[in-house]
Amino acid sequence: MIPLVEHFFSIQGEGRYVGTPSIFIRVGGCNLRCPGFGEHEIDGERVAGCDTIRAVDAERFRDRWEMIDSAADLVDIVVDYKYDLSYKPDVVITGGEPMLYRHDPSFYGFVAWLVREKFRVTIETNATLAPDFERYKAYREVIFAMAVKLADSGEPKQKRLCFDAIMQLASYAPDSFFKFTLSSADESTAREISEITEGFANEIYCMPLGAHRKELEKNAPKVVDFCLRYGYRYSDRLHVRLWNREEKR
Repeated sequence: MIPLVEHFFSIQGEGRYVGTPSIFIRVGGCNLRCPGFGEHEIDGERVAGCDTIRAVDAERFRDRWEMIDSAADLVDIVVDYKYDLSYKPDVVITGGEPMLYRHDPSFYGFVAWLVREKFRVTIETNATLAPDFERYKAYREVIFAMAVKLADSGEPKQKRLCFDAIMQLASYAPDSFFKFTLSSADESTAREISEITEGFANEIYCMPLGAHRKELEKNAPKVVDFCLRYGYRYSDRLHVRLWNREEKR
């Protein structure tokens, strides 16, 4: 069963394909909580964690998720969006953490269908989990946006860094890229990123932490300066800048 949080059609706001029209499929559940990423008010309570907390906090949000037990149901969502378009948009599978379901027949069946139909597919992942690329070969045609978490996420290093998973994602799916969210941009941040990415040729994008437009605008200039200093690619967060994290944007 796949917990579907939401689906929507918008532009990609982050990373290599920023600005690209994309169908987003957001699944629920995550193996990280990232308490360092700020607080959110939920039903009058302050809760720390991910800026898409509705896709992470099963205890509070599970009753709002739709449980999917068939790849065909996910296929139908994409077909319905594509129906009125004269072009083939990207498909982005995000979360939460999609790789929790990497070997689920419904999830993999959906990914395999997208690959067969020649959609460009990006799976946004924290890169702590990798699929069995030998058995589930369609994943070799997927682009993994490896949003590896840094120390400012509040997660312990042994939980947020899995170098074996990173190695597999970067090697078996060579078009995959790193995507770091930065709340600080100093030498210690550069050392962290270097430790994680050393030995990989995959592109590295850095983007500012921004749960809302005001926070994004505050953090963006220092991340730009950081990228200029260390040679990383800067990624803005267009969905925050344009819609202030409005849902389904």
